[in-house]
Amino acid sequence: MKAPLTLATGLLLLVSAAAHAEVYRHVDAQGNVTFSDEPMQGGEEIQVKPVTTVTLPKPEAVMQTDRLLEEVEREGAAYESVALVYPENDQAFHSGNGDVTFQVRSTPGLRRGHRYEVTLDGQPVGQSTSSSITVNNIDRGTHSAGVHIVDNEGIQVKSGQPVTFTLHRPSRLN
Repeated sequence: MKAPLTLATGLLLLVSAAAHAEVYRHVDAQGNVTFSDEPMQGGEEIQVKPVTTVTLPKPEAVMQTDRLLEEVEREGAAYESVALVYPENDQAFHSGNGDVTFQVRSTPGLRRGHRYEVTLDGQPVGQSTSSSITVNNIDRGTHSAGVHIVDNEGIQVKSGQPVTFTLHRPSRLN
């Protein structure tokens, strides 16, 4: 009984020692660099970063992802277009409190379970089933706004062209 336990312990120590082996770097008189797992005269021990491993998904999961992508493409094809109606591209306007009401239109209208999503400078800022979405307290300056139609899981099924607008707000400095 002791022999198998001793053998298993010895194998475990051998495997763990191999996993934590040291690496040595040596530069000879001609400037050639040599790496080894054995110490050398004039060599230095170096720290090797751990190896990054990636676990690939199972084929079944990949096939399910392909089906989901096909479904999203099919849902997106149901829409001819989606666009921001207001603000218009390159428009500049004043808003004292920084609130902007985005007006959205799609052809055809939204399907059941879908919502409009407005993004501001690449970040989602509001979703609604109505054609208007108000975003509060936007900073002064030039911004990029986008619109998407998203399904009930938040997956974008159709995207419109982004618009750029400039918001003017009062300042205490002027």
